[in-house]
Amino acid sequence: MNKLIPRKPSLKFEKELRREGRLLVAGVDEAGRGSWAGPVVAAAVILPLINRYHGINDSKLLNPGQRERLLLKIYKLALDISIGVVENKELDEMGVGQASYLAMRRAIDNLTIKPDFVLVDGFKVGFSGVPSWGIIDGDRKSVSIAAASIVAKVARDRMMEEIHEMVPDYGFCANKGYGTAFHQLKIIELGVCEWHRQSFKPIRLHCVRRANLEM
Repeated sequence: MNKLIPRKPSLKFEKELRREGRLLVAGVDEAGRGSWAGPVVAAAVILPLINRYHGINDSKLLNPGQRERLLLKIYKLALDISIGVVENKELDEMGVGQASYLAMRRAIDNLTIKPDFVLVDGFKVGFSGVPSWGIIDGDRKSVSIAAASIVAKVARDRMMEEIHEMVPDYGFCANKGYGTAFHQLKIIELGVCEWHRQSFKPIRLHCVRRANLEM
């Protein structure tokens, strides 16, 4: 029987590492992996020695207003925060899995403070000179990872809103590039734009169908 995922993240992993002398623990997570358009964005967050979770939770369990409020709290609490971005054209060259890992590595590399250890949402990712621990559903278990999930999600949402200003017809301000019914309808109507991920199967199939119709 699978263990139930906790409703709120805790500081269990951070405290365990700090007992081992690893005082600068970074949490890292990404946003946008499953989107049909736009970048993958990762965030890294190093929190100080705190004793409560301050309401920080997995970004997927929060509404936009809650994420914005917690983002301000995280920026006040954190010792360091950074972002790593992999654009859609880079993603098409390497695949979404490698793009997600690269975004996380970039986020860690962009930190001003070098962490002693990295807690990663999901599977372990190798970071240059820094040990790491992959935690499945880490954004629901670790406060540091949950904080990173909020920073990454808000940062990516803002990027998609900027892209929306350039190509407003696809509704990126609302769907953030995910394959909603409206988004699919607009792809059929307008074709794809430069921000779409050409390697993703729904986009690739649409391009093939469109090319066949134009022959």
